[in-house]
Amino acid sequence: MVGEYESLRRFGLPVLALLALMTLAGGGLASFSDQVAWAYRLWSTGTALVLVALLVEIVRSLARGQFGLDIIAGLSMGAALAFGEPLAGNIVALMYAGGQQLENFAEGRARREMTALLGRTARTAMRHAGSALEEVPIEVLAPGDRILIRRGEVVPVDGRLLAARADIDLSALTGESLPARFGQGDDIPSGGTSIGAVFDLEVSRTAAESTYAGIVRLVESAQASKAPMVRIADRFALWFLLFTVSIAGAAWWMTSDPLRALAVLVVATPCPLILAVPVAIISGMSRAASLGVLVKSGGAFETLARVRTAVLDKTGTMTSGKAGVVEIRTADGVEPDEVLRLAASLDQASNHVSAEALVQSAHERGMVLSYPSDIVEAPGSGIEGKVDGRRLAVGGSDFVRGRCLSGDPRDLGRDLPPGTAVVAVGIDGVVAGIILLSDRLRDDARAAIAAFRHAGIRRFVLASGDQADAVEATGALLGVDLARGALQPSEKVEVVIAERRDAPVMMIGDGVNDAPALAAADVGVAMGARGAAASSESADVVLLVDHLGRMPAALSIARRTRHIAFQSVAVGLGLSIVAMVAAALGYLPPVQGAVLQEVIDVAVILNALRALSVPTGEARAGEGLPSGGIGR
Repeated sequence: MVGEYESLRRFGLPVLALLALMTLAGGGLASFSDQVAWAYRLWSTGTALVLVALLVEIVRSLARGQFGLDIIAGLSMGAALAFGEPLAGNIVALMYAGGQQLENFAEGRARREMTALLGRTARTAMRHAGSALEEVPIEVLAPGDRILIRRGEVVPVDGRLLAARADIDLSALTGESLPARFGQGDDIPSGGTSIGAVFDLEVSRTAAESTYAGIVRLVESAQASKAPMVRIADRFALWFLLFTVSIAGAAWWMTSDPLRALAVLVVATPCPLILAVPVAIISGMSRAASLGVLVKSGGAFETLARVRTAVLDKTGTMTSGKAGVVEIRTADGVEPDEVLRLAASLDQASNHVSAEALVQSAHERGMVLSYPSDIVEAPGSGIEGKVDGRRLAVGGSDFVRGRCLSGDPRDLGRDLPPGTAVVAVGIDGVVAGIILLSDRLRDDARAAIAAFRHAGIRRFVLASGDQADAVEATGALLGVDLARGALQPSEKVEVVIAERRDAPVMMIGDGVNDAPALAAADVGVAMGARGAAASSESADVVLLVDHLGRMPAALSIARRTRHIAFQSVAVGLGLSIVAMVAAALGYLPPVQGAVLQEVIDVAVILNALRALSVPTGEARAGEGLPSGGIGR
């Protein structure tokens, strides 16, 4: 029933606005033709039609326990008919119906970025069935199914790439303009568009559990939300109604002229509160969504504008979340790059996390790796074998020392930075060096902190479950006010609650262990591009793009949006109150007052839409700034 009512309202408003316009114009033509009686009939008809629709809306709102500001518009139309001023009533009717239609148009424009996500949802997929293909609804796809993705199609579910390569446009998910390239075995998220050759995908998650489905649910939640400012406006309606009726009643009582009371009611219709706030909030949310920052509700968006403290997780949020080579220490006469190349070549045969880090670092440096042979691996300790005819041992210090005739990795491992892991390398029975691995600071971490400060964040707290010394070292590099390590999830919550006593708090995290703290913060922000589903579900904001610089930008957008909303309300109501006083004193007749109020309504809505056009420099705050990391 609710959906049917909303559809009826959406299609009925243009009809009402058109009827109000036609009766107003028709009555004007009749008046110019000296057909005054017909003019009054047409104006009265237009007023009555919109008034009936408005009364239905008011009754429905009261049944839901909502006391709205539309009551004043209903009073002014009813009074216009009662006092024989149908022209003023018809103008108010057009103002109301047209204003509601303008609000729908403005919200539709403001939601454009978010609704674009919903419109791109895939409905079917081409599934392999033996030697044939069958088109099936995506709801029936199960993990292990093999599907064909054609050029130009949206990837319907999360899956593992079976082809050698795939080029995917992820702009709808991340806002990044450049396509992403995936290799065989890589995980591809749903929602991206294939822009390269046809490829096969092995389904890893059902449609309901896939990345894009989760984003769509977040979008629908965001669109259905109502900001606290709007609820405050609704509660304020009673006081504004009493104020308006008092002014109108006083004008009538002091002058015995009912038209003065009518003029006051006509110019009192508080469209700045009815329209400006939701339009501004939705516009700002849409602008943030276009940058890859999805705010789940208008309430969260408004709260984001008041945040002054940021509690930051370390691993995966301020750091890359993966070990990387930060330093290579070698024995005399040994080249560091050669140690890395040989060790990475041997580690191609291992699936240990440190082996993956060595291979990735070697590839990043453009090294050509050799094929290893005679491989023997001791799980959890190390690996040995031959590369380019040389005997290698790679692993822990004890493992390598036990396979070398000379040298000790510990001699090279003094004064290690906090949180550093050591991979020792032995070549032909001699300890050649050690490779230091650490979770490196994100490339954009320092720039993001600077951008947050520029956006108004006054205090930074680094809270992590990692070792305390590693957290303190990272905190020193970032310049935070407080760094706390070795925290359990419950202790992270305590940190957030303690900070909330002084100022509104934003918590940014990406792991399952961050979910309780995200829920406890005034605004929880999940690194949705790389984080766990639990953190995204409990957060108020999801960062869809793996770029911290977008979050300070969203913060600036929220603050500017809130300023625009209050500005629209203050200016609009201020002008309305001035007009009410003028009407009460007899300087503003009902018809002119109705026209003036229409001008005020259009002005405040256009001002609210400015939230869509946040300056590019401000919206991209934090991007492209120089930043450093742990290591060389």
